[in-house]
Amino acid sequence: MKNALSGRQERGFYKMVVTGEEEKVIGLHMIGPDSSEILQAAAVAVVAGLSKQAFDDTVALHPSMAEELVLLK
Repeated sequence: MKNALSGRQERGFYKMVVTGEEEKVIGLHMIGPDSSEILQAAAVAVVAGLSKQAFDDTVALHPSMAEELVLLK
């Protein structure tokens, strides 16, 4: 959404790796603008053992590249 509103041609690719019925997040992979900053913050959630549902329950910061982590389906 950030790029759609700004007219930029930047792209980002995201992957969230989960395990088990509780969908515990065990990994995040990102390529694109601000990836290192976003992953540093998201690493706290992974270390804390949060689930995909915790990401889904988080309000997206709009428009930003980071919002895609809480909007993944």
